[in-house]
Amino acid sequence: MWGVPMPARLGRYAVRRRIGSGGFATVWLAYDEQLDSPVAVKVLADNWSEDHHIRQRFVEEGRYLRKVESPNVVSVYDAGELDDGRPYLVMSYADQGTLADRLEVEGLTVAQAMEVVRQVGAGLQALQDGDILHRDIKPANVLFRSVEGATGQTVRAMVGDLGLGKALDMSSRLTMIAGTPTYIAPEQASAQAPDARADQYSLAALAFLLLTGRAPFTHLSLSDAMNPGDLPPVSTAERPFPSAVEEVLHRGLARSRDDRYPTVTEFVEALDRALGPGASGPVTQPWLERDPELTQPGPRPTLPPAHDALPERTLPRRRGRRLAVLAVVGLVALAVGGGAGYAAQHVRRPSERTVFDSTGTLSVRVPADWDGADAVDGWTPPDTRTQMPALSVGTSPDWAEKGSSAEGVFLGLLSSTDLPDSVPQHPECDSAGRTVDDTRDGDASKTVVYSDCPGGRVLVERVVQVSTNTLLWVQIRSDDRATANDVLDDVRTHGL
Repeated sequence: MWGVPMPARLGRYAVRRRIGSGGFATVWLAYDEQLDSPVAVKVLADNWSEDHHIRQRFVEEGRYLRKVESPNVVSVYDAGELDDGRPYLVMSYADQGTLADRLEVEGLTVAQAMEVVRQVGAGLQALQDGDILHRDIKPANVLFRSVEGATGQTVRAMVGDLGLGKALDMSSRLTMIAGTPTYIAPEQASAQAPDARADQYSLAALAFLLLTGRAPFTHLSLSDAMNPGDLPPVSTAERPFPSAVEEVLHRGLARSRDDRYPTVTEFVEALDRALGPGASGPVTQPWLERDPELTQPGPRPTLPPAHDALPERTLPRRRGRRLAVLAVVGLVALAVGGGAGYAAQHVRRPSERTVFDSTGTLSVRVPADWDGADAVDGWTPPDTRTQMPALSVGTSPDWAEKGSSAEGVFLGLLSSTDLPDSVPQHPECDSAGRTVDDTRDGDASKTVVYSDCPGGRVLVERVVQVSTNTLLWVQIRSDDRATANDVLDDVRTHGL
């Protein structure tokens, strides 16, 4: 089951599956039966429905986007209110995922990178022409959508997610500073009122990442972003660039906004000139390959509007958010032994396989011989009554028991707004590593690796704050550290 039950309909839209959720809203893939088209429906979270300030900002997001006429900004087609009073927005469906999805699989060519920057820049300029600041440009907020063109289907980049968590200002009782540390402008991180040049800074940081394959900074907190330090060289021996590119990126990432370009458009044009003719993306041919395995909407629903049955759900394929990710032994035992049905849901490969939980929210790639028991039907975390997505994979059903010589992995979601102070202790292991606190792509985490456990095994505990009110816990037991690391690197969430 989903943490949020899937409705059959939202207004006049037939719901197909959940795309994702955060602290303020859930987004559903739905079908507009009147216009015969897939749409994304964003619904305010139930726990914020009585907060007048949050409701107002949610509705304002739709009004802001409705005013913007740009193919490179997510469109709002409709708005309404559910029977329980929660507002919803009907928006463009990004069937080709996000830039973050693409970068997990492969990098972009220089021409592709410049085309992404060009299209995102056009979207930002359109927002700014309407006196709207995005405040959180990063790979996860660049969406890709298939569009029909003269030469067939192409892929278009759109600026998305003007979410409440980024739009709230310092006068709010939530006192949140908008932005992601790696991409946020120094003045925005220090709570100064940002202007359009703050979005330019974020776009320049994104351009640096796409061209070089590395972020300009790896800030772990907003306080780090207030004083970013010196920009690293753009060119390397493996990937050289003209000096003009270095100059443009340095100016776009200037610590003082007065030293940046006056507008986003001027920054984009300067970068295009600096890269030269070789960076010109194709005009009439698809500049980014369309991936048919991404989250396609599926066929038009055949159920009549009044039918109460739920449309068939389809699992996400292949891509998701890769996480650096815990579950205490007791929690694992609950998930493995708590009545969950064992059912393999995976894609077989020569030496490894990928297993999804039954909702498609979680997945992990494991060695092919970890096929003794797959529990995929979720779990109920201790002290709660809400079933949450979870899965357990192991070489035998007892892999999580302390004295077991089996290998396996457990991952599950649970509700919490804060990371725990520490991860579980394992006195059965002779050696415990130090607790590693980390933040990657805005996700804070804690990790401890235990070694010399019974049978000479390695045990890894990790917890990650994957959204404002959700933690992802993972425990791995394996024969060696290398295998544990490989499995840990291939833990993913989908739609969060």
